[in-house]
Amino acid sequence: MLFWLANFTHIFSPLNLFRYITFRTAGATATALFFVFFFGPSTIAALRLKQGKGQPIREDGPQSHLSKKGTPTMGGLMILSGLIVSTLLWANLESRYVWIVLLVTVGFGLIGFYDDYLKVTKQTHKGFSGRLRLALEGAIAIVACFAMMKVGAAHTTELALPAIKGYVIDLGWFFLIFAPLIIVGAGNAVNLTDGLDGLAIVPVMIAAAAFGIIAYVVGNAIYSEYLHVNYVPGTGELAVVCGALIGAGLGFLWFNAPPAQIFMGDTGSLALGGLLGTVAVAVKHEIVLAIVGGLFVVEALSVIVQVISFKLTGKRVFKMAPIHHHFEQLGWSEPQVVVRFWIIAFVLALVGLSTLKLR
Repeated sequence: MLFWLANFTHIFSPLNLFRYITFRTAGATATALFFVFFFGPSTIAALRLKQGKGQPIREDGPQSHLSKKGTPTMGGLMILSGLIVSTLLWANLESRYVWIVLLVTVGFGLIGFYDDYLKVTKQTHKGFSGRLRLALEGAIAIVACFAMMKVGAAHTTELALPAIKGYVIDLGWFFLIFAPLIIVGAGNAVNLTDGLDGLAIVPVMIAAAAFGIIAYVVGNAIYSEYLHVNYVPGTGELAVVCGALIGAGLGFLWFNAPPAQIFMGDTGSLALGGLLGTVAVAVKHEIVLAIVGGLFVVEALSVIVQVISFKLTGKRVFKMAPIHHHFEQLGWSEPQVVVRFWIIAFVLALVGLSTLKLR
């Protein structure tokens, strides 16, 4: 919205700043941060009043988690509200990629909200049918990917390989299977990671920062040519969305830092994972997402391996899945697990960004 102020540069020349994605990204970050920070206490108070007993805590989980009983969930509402308000305020709303990313973010957020609602009201760990949830996520992702095919460049269906200059694979209509899997997979991987205070939100912000840089490069004809990456017009505005996510995440972390005053819940984790997956698909860096979001991949794989192993052999590979609980069972304290996983996420983001130059 504020982007339109640049049209009045002839009246007041400093308004030209609003043309720059970097300036608006910084503005989006600051706006989302202060929005969540300002409305956070009242939101937490309202959710605590509505939810009563808060998010149910697993009896078979780490015993240290039992002290968290009564902590409200659905903190993702705080993140999403700050992210959406900030994005609408600072992004160029003529970019259809912005609307596609918001579609997935809100859609996944609603699915997560309903799941959280069922858990809180019924005081159970089971939300609604897992198959139905995946089907709804898949439908939203397919619509988003089809929209990208319609509004994107001619190379939208191509898969670029990191560190290999100029070599791409045209997926054709298979793109409508591959890309939605990336988006749904990202949403659920982040969802599985969200199990400890502050564990998911910082790696999400780190990944958002990495993809904000990638979106800025890919959406700029000069930089994309220099680095030999696919130029995708209009995706530069996704840097503003990533900036809004970082700001909202920082604001949320203030309240989610150990001991958490509120949990993100599926409302936030599904939505933020879906957002990262959609941005990765839009900027044609799906494989790089697996590197930058490697922590989320490991968390998801630990659950898959655990389930398959138990069904086939009756034995568990990990003491408990997802893998962050495994390390808790090994004797690591919660802060140790969280901070060490943050470090891993930061290193993986640097490795992912390095692929921009290794071509």
